[in-house]
Amino acid sequence: MKYSLSLLLLTICSLSFAQSDLFVSNGSYVYVDGTAFASGPNVAPLYVTDDVNLDTNGHLYLRNDAQLLQSNATTTSTNSGAGQLSVHQTGNSNTYMYNYWASPVGQNTGGVGNTALIPSNVMYRETGAPITSTNYGFVAGYDGTATQISSYWLYSFIGLPTTTNAYEDWIGLGGGSIPLGGDPNGTLAPGYGFSMKGNPSGAVKYDFRGRANNGDITVTLNPNRETLVGNPYPSALDALEFIHDSRNSGLADYSGSIMTGVLKYWEQAPGATSHVLSNYVGGYALYTISAAGTDSFTPAAFSMYLLDGTVAGSPGAVGTGTKVGRRYIPVGQGFMVEGGASASSVTFSNSHRAFYKQSGASSEFFKTSSTKEETDINTIPEARYTEEGYNIVPEDFKRFRINVGFDNNGNNSYTRQLLMNFHHTATDGFDYGLEAQISEQVSSDANWTLDGTPYAIQAFDYNEELKIPLLVKVNNQQLVRFGLYDVQNFDSSQPIFIHDIENGLFVNLQDQAYEITLEPGNYTDRFEIVFQDQSLSTEEFNDVDFLVIQNNNTSQLTILNPNQLEVKTIALFDVSGKIIFNENNLSAQDRYQFSTKNLSEGVYITKVTFANQSTVSKKVVVSQKK
Repeated sequence: MKYSLSLLLLTICSLSFAQSDLFVSNGSYVYVDGTAFASGPNVAPLYVTDDVNLDTNGHLYLRNDAQLLQSNATTTSTNSGAGQLSVHQTGNSNTYMYNYWASPVGQNTGGVGNTALIPSNVMYRETGAPITSTNYGFVAGYDGTATQISSYWLYSFIGLPTTTNAYEDWIGLGGGSIPLGGDPNGTLAPGYGFSMKGNPSGAVKYDFRGRANNGDITVTLNPNRETLVGNPYPSALDALEFIHDSRNSGLADYSGSIMTGVLKYWEQAPGATSHVLSNYVGGYALYTISAAGTDSFTPAAFSMYLLDGTVAGSPGAVGTGTKVGRRYIPVGQGFMVEGGASASSVTFSNSHRAFYKQSGASSEFFKTSSTKEETDINTIPEARYTEEGYNIVPEDFKRFRINVGFDNNGNNSYTRQLLMNFHHTATDGFDYGLEAQISEQVSSDANWTLDGTPYAIQAFDYNEELKIPLLVKVNNQQLVRFGLYDVQNFDSSQPIFIHDIENGLFVNLQDQAYEITLEPGNYTDRFEIVFQDQSLSTEEFNDVDFLVIQNNNTSQLTILNPNQLEVKTIALFDVSGKIIFNENNLSAQDRYQFSTKNLSEGVYITKVTFANQSTVSKKVVVSQKK
């Protein structure tokens, strides 16, 4: 049935409103307040199974997380009319900081169907809550104001096969070049994303007004290149449905995939004070999700950028992003997707839409600051989260995160977080929905690896004999820390070792972090994650064969070798990997003794190498008696 509103003011506050068609006549409006509604995939405050027709001066106001769902299966939108749907989203509160956006509406002109975004026609600012707004003004300069948006920073991005520098693929909205910036009267087709900076007046509420996007929306995607896209609807977008739609996923292996299955969210470090590209500090958070609904996410490792748009040699001084990617993508959120080897386009569809509040635990808009309703953390039935906000995986998954911290004498310190998934469906190749390549690396960095490509998220079928390479590179001498985080479904008695192959050390990260000072270089085969201590690699020893004793009363380290096994070297390391001493050319003896009187109190590792190249490592604790 067609529902017509003629000279009628209708407010929807607590009951869902479902219609086949919705028509709002000239001078009428529908006001939908989402406050009283609970999030869910198959419900919404306003649910229309066919088209929405807003007549001239007819309005549909979505407020307080209210959303519009349309379920018509037709691939082509039949929404029409010169009226306006109005929906709010809040952006950055800083003149110098970007958000990535996607408009949920197009201009309200033309006959029937989706229309292009024209910022000057679609973007409004609220002048009187809850429904009064006026068009934003635009200024050609670099700085926006409380009432004007800087059009210079309006850009779209489509990675082209012909360009050698991805920075060249940024296009000013309306066809402008990078030096010229964007045009507020330029057009952008539905589904594509755009960049925009905030203004100095605080967290900015933008009112998107126009014809609601609906139906199938397709955007171009080139092989192995990125495109800035975004949620094109006035409702949440389910990342699982979008990523695993067969039109987007293609074949499960990387060579046959349409896209990589990874959403890349830009996050900029707070406190920016410059428009100069070389002063930018930011990075891309990575998100993917398995077909069964298990999230995988790593935060942005903030980097600095050179004037040509490439990543600078040193990371940003403020470290790591704070936002967490979620399954339900909010209204207006833009993000990058990367084409797989078979890429041509990706499609957004009504089947990907869901009513999910941004204030809920499973949704987050990527801007510098936001608030979350803490009570939502445990009330969302579809997903559970740790206190840190990470998804709790099902029982058939195992997971941990490695935080690799780089400390360049206290300068430009930051952390690269790496996620490791374990599931019986994982293979030795690329696993769509379980793995993610690193977007950008800096000169001191860490990563997993697959076929020579750096990964931030990787997956294996778990077994205790796995050896997982952990690659590290540093551009100058600095302290590197390895710490374990977000360990799920591992028994507390199951060790997770970092194996320092060069030093022959196995450090159980379940018990302690590992620190080591590294010289400049690429460490491609020095570190690995293992689950068994293989220091007794070729010959087993027991307490009768071999003993390492630290006597803190006499400040003496004693090594008992009752069977007089042939010893090649005895070395002592601190927990950072620094060599305290390394004794070689040792004759076979039943006892070796070393003074620890001048050592600082702490934990040390004794490593003994035998003539047959087998090794044994023992931990000792040194304390100095007063």
